[in-house]
Amino acid sequence: MEPSSIRIIRDEHSTLAAMLRSMGMMVDRGPGKDPESFFDVLGAMLFYIDEFPERLHHPKESELLFPRVAALVPETRELIAKLEKDHDKGESSVRELQHLLMAWELIGEARRVAFETAAKRYLAFYLEHMRLEETVILPAALKVLGAADWVELDAAFETNCDPLTGQYPRDPAYDRLFTRIVNRAPAPIGLGEDV
Repeated sequence: MEPSSIRIIRDEHSTLAAMLRSMGMMVDRGPGKDPESFFDVLGAMLFYIDEFPERLHHPKESELLFPRVAALVPETRELIAKLEKDHDKGESSVRELQHLLMAWELIGEARRVAFETAAKRYLAFYLEHMRLEETVILPAALKVLGAADWVELDAAFETNCDPLTGQYPRDPAYDRLFTRIVNRAPAPIGLGEDV
């Protein structure tokens, strides 16, 4: 049976990938006739990325999973070093996107291209980052980590409870965020009006 930490990492990656692809769809569509909802939804999506993956998911990979795999599978060390650099720049990148989005909203169309360019670069970077973790690091971990490693990793990742995966009890603190994203994002991204 697969360790719960691996399932949780994959669930969280899946949720994040869906969020990133939805952001890409939103950016491609643009504000349309409802700029207020557009900027609100994108802002909420960026807040989610900053709030959950950057603060809970990445630190556990960096502190618990990566060092164990690097110690036991030396050929992964170079990739793990790259993934660590990705984690280090992730928080500043999402904050930069939040700033660029606000600049577009408040200053106008002159700031649109800067946001769109940075958003597309960020989405591609993040999706590739998760792909490498899932195709190289997780399989290596499954091959080399022992039962004691999995007990510690499972206990750590089971505390994450990403509010958007739908796999864990809902955290009331995140209900408003989840509701805002789903109800205001236009179809087919969410349940909002498709304008």
